[in-house]
Amino acid sequence: MKSFLRSLCALLISSACCPAAEVIGEYEVRTHHFTGGTYQNEPFRYLLLSPQKIEPDRKYPLILFLHGAGERGNDPAKLHIHFPVQIAQPEWRAKYPCFVLVPQCRDEERWMGAPWSRLESSPLPEKPSEQLQMAIEILEHSLKSLPIDSDRVYLTGLSMGGYGSWELAMRRPELFAAVAPVCGGGDETQAAKIKAIPIWTAHGDQDTAVPVERSRRMVEALKKAGGNVKYTEYAGVGHNSWTPFYSDPEGVLPWMFQQKRPAKK
Repeated sequence: MKSFLRSLCALLISSACCPAAEVIGEYEVRTHHFTGGTYQNEPFRYLLLSPQKIEPDRKYPLILFLHGAGERGNDPAKLHIHFPVQIAQPEWRAKYPCFVLVPQCRDEERWMGAPWSRLESSPLPEKPSEQLQMAIEILEHSLKSLPIDSDRVYLTGLSMGGYGSWELAMRRPELFAAVAPVCGGGDETQAAKIKAIPIWTAHGDQDTAVPVERSRRMVEALKKAGGNVKYTEYAGVGHNSWTPFYSDPEGVLPWMFQQKRPAKK
């Protein structure tokens, strides 16, 4: 009996000292303290999906996902929708074991500087927004602390996150093996910066939230720069092109996981 009570006490003490990690669906909720700017030292919670089984001495791909405007805030449960839910389904996890990072942009903030409904593009700002810098910090920390194959780091995002994906790729092209922005846009004059990255982008031709011309012009600019770009435009689809784009079993996800960053010369 004494032995049992000692074991029970030890278990209770251990549980109190090491509380269970917060979990949302298949994701662990983690916290990053921003290093500078308006939000200096503030905790930013984000979602992390890990491979179901991490094998010793093996490194895994990583996807950084930038959400849309509707998921902004300080509640990671809001992030558990759209792509993060899909990629966590058992059939996808079994086929494509990987890490998935989902940072969260604060309310009233944006990954990028310009409004997403603007028809004309805006020049790439000199510095990234604080929210985009926060996402970069989380990515860089993960690359150092997790068993990630640095040659298979992928970037995707939808709507506001589509804009963020274009911008982040332009700012840090050396990080990514492939980029898949959905119904977003960017500074077409900077397209040459990402011409070496395999890119597959998509948009609905009836989108009234983000003009389809934003994707069309980015694709045209990339082609003129000699870029490696694929474009899917969905006829009759509004501001929901991410649903058919991400769910196609022979579409962007199989393509993405085939991409690998070229060896450095």
